[in-house]
Amino acid sequence: MDPTNTSAVKYFIISGISDDPMMNNIIFFLVLIIYLLTLGGNVSILLLVCLDRQLHTPMYFFLCNLSILDISCSTNNLNNILVSFISGDNTVSVLRCLVQIFIFLCLTCGELLILAAMSFDRYVAICSPLHYHMIMNARICILLAIICWVLGTVESIPIFVELMKFTCYKSNVVNHFFCDIMPVLKLSCSDTHFLDLYILTLGVIISAFSPFLMTFVSYVFIIATILKIRSTTGRRKAFYTCSSHLTVVSLLYTSLAIQYLRPHSLVNLKSNKLMSLFNSGAVPILNPLIYSLKNKDVKDAFWRKFSLLPNVRDAKM
Repeated sequence: MDPTNTSAVKYFIISGISDDPMMNNIIFFLVLIIYLLTLGGNVSILLLVCLDRQLHTPMYFFLCNLSILDISCSTNNLNNILVSFISGDNTVSVLRCLVQIFIFLCLTCGELLILAAMSFDRYVAICSPLHYHMIMNARICILLAIICWVLGTVESIPIFVELMKFTCYKSNVVNHFFCDIMPVLKLSCSDTHFLDLYILTLGVIISAFSPFLMTFVSYVFIIATILKIRSTTGRRKAFYTCSSHLTVVSLLYTSLAIQYLRPHSLVNLKSNKLMSLFNSGAVPILNPLIYSLKNKDVKDAFWRKFSLLPNVRDAKM
């Protein structure tokens, strides 16, 4: 693109994951399967929690919020691959691209905060079980969820506002399968110092480190409490109640740290595509699987509500 016309960018071209048509066919069907599994797994969790009264607890209330975030994030990030393959059009308007970035940031920040709220729930359940129902009542849970959703949005607004101020781009080809902030920053010929500073300092501290610190401190107290339990069976049972959440937290923070805790000038966009595909596809699939396979309450609820074999269901009950 001619540098003199950089300010005239009206749309972006999403390059996708591969330039090979045959590989794109494979990628489309792979992404379609991933998306359907994401929808199926997370919708199953939502239905299960809604239908089974024994799962009407704070932990599963927050798990429903996590499932909604996972469905929304996968839809936001993977729709370009699916739509462009079907329609043959891989262009998006600049505004739509920036809105996609904003939605992705909101959902990611919200997910980190929901996971922090879930860690607080596990802390109260293990460290203060006698006061659990008084502390984690319905009003507090709803308030915490609202705060997580609102803060996730508010934290992302400064980035969106700065992106809207960009007046020129070196190219209109986004080297990614969706509009992510790093590829767009690489294209900009506007001053990106504020966004670099925000992402690496305020963005990391407010959006990532604060919920991480809350989660870490909660688990320090949780582990200290578990170690004081004299019974081996009691320790195992207490740790089992938070193992699913700990697994999900470790998986998400590790993948996000690898992908985003670097200046955009040092980012390898090819490796970021694969990591983004993992975050957008694999993580939302793994979350319901982890909570289903590692949680006896979910498995028992599944047999109660979805088993087609009465004798098997009765045996499980």
